[in-house]
Amino acid sequence: MKQLVVASSNPGKLRELSELLAPLGIEIIAQTQLDVADAEEPHVSFVENALAKARHASRRAKLPALADDSGICVQALGGEPGVHSARFAGGPTDGGMDRREQDARNNEKLIALLKDEKNRRAHYTCVVVLVRHADDPEPLIAQGRWHGEVIGAPRGTSGFGYDPYFYLPELGKTAAELDPKHKNALSHRGKALRRLIAKLKQGE
Repeated sequence: MKQLVVASSNPGKLRELSELLAPLGIEIIAQTQLDVADAEEPHVSFVENALAKARHASRRAKLPALADDSGICVQALGGEPGVHSARFAGGPTDGGMDRREQDARNNEKLIALLKDEKNRRAHYTCVVVLVRHADDPEPLIAQGRWHGEVIGAPRGTSGFGYDPYFYLPELGKTAAELDPKHKNALSHRGKALRRLIAKLKQGE
């Protein structure tokens, strides 16, 4: 496998995935470079959405494809936003809203819902799927979780999404206060990708 298309148009996610996959020596191509539009994500689970995105990108690009589906799951909200994390506050699905604006709207809604809630526990989930071709009957699948809490005011300028509000008690920092290398070592996406890479190296 010399080339791999990544099924995402999220700049922050693409940056993290590229850094984590660099040791494989595989050329990473963002689907946007090949004019592949985002796939629909109608499913209720992370794994189904990730698989749909990977198959869509592979079919359009005629290359092996990797996709992840990830989000923040808040205990007091019954696991929401979950698979709806990227569009939690609504907004256009055609890319008509700036990513930072969408992130701000999502965070505003989340914090408002938790305003009077004492239980702030949450975790990020990431499911990564790799298909060798669009109809691959044995996709490689790996999952990672990152546990923390949701705080009421943002801290840090790194990361993206809910990172400024995702607090890590053992570090005394939010995800947005970590440098990229440290974040990748701890994050849900880093865990999932390392597990996927291990499967690749084992010849699965």
